[in-house]
Amino acid sequence: MFEPIKIPFGCKMLFNVVDLKEGVSIEDVELVLGEMCNVVKNNYGDDNGGFIGGQVFKNAGFISDEGSIQEAHDTKKPRIDQNMGDIVIVTYWNSFEQHEKSHSDKLFNEKFSQLAKYCDSTFEVGYDMLWQGVPE
Repeated sequence: MFEPIKIPFGCKMLFNVVDLKEGVSIEDVELVLGEMCNVVKNNYGDDNGGFIGGQVFKNAGFISDEGSIQEAHDTKKPRIDQNMGDIVIVTYWNSFEQHEKSHSDKLFNEKFSQLAKYCDSTFEVGYDMLWQGVPE
């Protein structure tokens, strides 16, 4: 469950931003989030299902001045941390089609709809991998 994952070059990455309702904590959604991730891992994790691996992160509130073009204290532009969500779910897939098929499945939707009750919004954006590397 907490093992490192290996991401093959050329895979698809889905970045899902989860914005919790005011007053809802990470602890409030941990169980349903874990159940949802388990459904994906246990049911769509073969070549046919296309799931490679995933990670869940909570927003730490950190905004890098060094890695951001817009300065965090610039009041003339919208804050770069607005709508960044409380949680992000990063998943890796063989194809966008396999991701969409898994997420339209009744089994997944039962768990996702439980999480959605705690959310103001969620959105998921897909990315094609262009580069990856490790220190030599």
